[in-house]
Amino acid sequence: MARGQRAAGLALGWGCCLLLCCAAASKVEVSMPALVEVERGGTARIECNFHIPENGSYAYINWFYMDRASRVRLYHITSGETLEEDTSYKGRLSLGEDNALSISGVTLQDSKTFVCQVGAGSYGVDEKHTELLIYKVPEAPEITADSGGISVQNSDTSEIARCVSRNSFPPPNITWHKNGEQLEESPEVKLTFTRTREASGLYTVTSSLFARVRRQDQHSHYHCAVHYRLRGRTHTLESRRVNVTVFYPAEHVKLQVMPSPTLVKEGDDVQLVCEADGNPAPVFSFYKRELEDWQDLSTLAESGVLNLHGVSKNSSGLYRCQTLDLDDLRQLEEDVELVVNYIEGVQVNMEPSSTLHEGDSVRLSCDAHSPVDLDYHWRDEKGRKVAEGNQLFLSNLTFETSSNFSCKVVAPSVPGLERSKQVAVAVQGKPRIVAISSPLYVQQDQVVNLTCKAIAYPKPSLRWSVNGTAHEFSDNQHIASNLTVRVSHDLLRAGARCRVSNAFGATEQHIQLLDQTTSESKGVIIVAIIVCILVLAVLGSVICFLHKKGKIPCGRAGKQDITKPEARKDKILVDVKSDKLSEEAGLLQGANGEKRPAADQSEKYIDLRN
Repeated sequence: MARGQRAAGLALGWGCCLLLCCAAASKVEVSMPALVEVERGGTARIECNFHIPENGSYAYINWFYMDRASRVRLYHITSGETLEEDTSYKGRLSLGEDNALSISGVTLQDSKTFVCQVGAGSYGVDEKHTELLIYKVPEAPEITADSGGISVQNSDTSEIARCVSRNSFPPPNITWHKNGEQLEESPEVKLTFTRTREASGLYTVTSSLFARVRRQDQHSHYHCAVHYRLRGRTHTLESRRVNVTVFYPAEHVKLQVMPSPTLVKEGDDVQLVCEADGNPAPVFSFYKRELEDWQDLSTLAESGVLNLHGVSKNSSGLYRCQTLDLDDLRQLEEDVELVVNYIEGVQVNMEPSSTLHEGDSVRLSCDAHSPVDLDYHWRDEKGRKVAEGNQLFLSNLTFETSSNFSCKVVAPSVPGLERSKQVAVAVQGKPRIVAISSPLYVQQDQVVNLTCKAIAYPKPSLRWSVNGTAHEFSDNQHIASNLTVRVSHDLLRAGARCRVSNAFGATEQHIQLLDQTTSESKGVIIVAIIVCILVLAVLGSVICFLHKKGKIPCGRAGKQDITKPEARKDKILVDVKSDKLSEEAGLLQGANGEKRPAADQSEKYIDLRN
């Protein structure tokens, strides 16, 4: 009995389950996305998918939106017609072929819940809803850093920067970052946020960063970031990086000589540069040690730089830079030694120091004083190097040797440090004539120029023995004169004299004038004689050549016809007499320098046909 009741109960339970499952499976089912996100101004499309068992048809479809706690119908759709309700959405709504609802030009006020209801007769009624979210991407954040500067000695936090994000919906979040790392609230960091809804419905979010600063924050960079969610993902917009001015007292001071502490020379412009690691820079004062006291040079300084123009060896000494921080009145100081390199007392001594004459020798010695090693170079007045070392030896002096020599003193370890001293080596003596226009070929009554040039020291005077127009030139120890004169009979016969004199004596030379007409006549005769000798020499050479070739046979009796019997009448015979041969032989002997035997007295013929 009990077993039968149990079986009956199981059968009844299974039956109820089957009835419930069949009832569920026989109802219409609607599916919709839970959330649809659309940017403001775009078009929202909300789909409504449904399933009716056994491929049944819907009886109607209703679209609603939720206005607070009530529903407002937008569409009523049947198989025969589509009815759009008169609502605030009219003109922006449309239905797709799949009955999806589209809303164009969405605004922030469209962020509502939309309901799709499907009725399928015997299969019942089902509905689902979708949350429509309208968003606006925020603009890039704007950051403004503190412009006045922040002191590390502030006991409380100070505003570092302010960040503003505009025109967004929904409102975003703002975070702060220092050197790339996000900042969190702490005793030394405070963050403030302000959210403002504008008339457009969009949000403006403002955040400020407050913090304490340290010395190292002078190199820190800050920025803010705006974070917003879209379609299930977080997006970020970052601001530019900013730096703030940090004020801190100086801890160290440095004083240095510019451009170089070891290569300063007399005449240089020198700067003593004082630097402190405080911000803002402290007040700088400069002093120089003078015996037991310090001389204040602050009036010569500007912005921590002491300018010394054209320094001398007296500028050498100990200098001090002193700083004063106006916040805590702390003083710091630093000293530096300035060494000005110099060359002084350049002297050139000459041995012997007495008067020099031609043929003498002299030694020049150069000396100078400097705190660094020196080199000596000798140059002549044309700048050519003649020797190195502090001594220059000149032997066998002449007037031409006389010159201005310079001793150049150089400090190799200090570029540009050098001094020079000149000395004149003057060779004195009686004048010496170095050029004169003699002999000179002239013609009587001709206007000619007579030239005389001499050298001496002291400077000599020059005189001519004849009258004329003189043009005198002098250069150092040289003197030259050109005398323009008309040649007279007496001048042609006696010539002219050039006399040069100074305190050491006089020198005189004669200019010989030769008659150019007589010389030309003699020259013509000589040229004529030479030409005749050359012609006879050539003729004798030709005769000798023909004789050696057998063209001129010799015989003792009468004429010999050396022409061939068949010789033609157009051939030419030259009759050479014996007395002519003797004469020619003599001339040939004189011309060629060799003696030939006399020819026979009989007539001979030279055949010139060949």
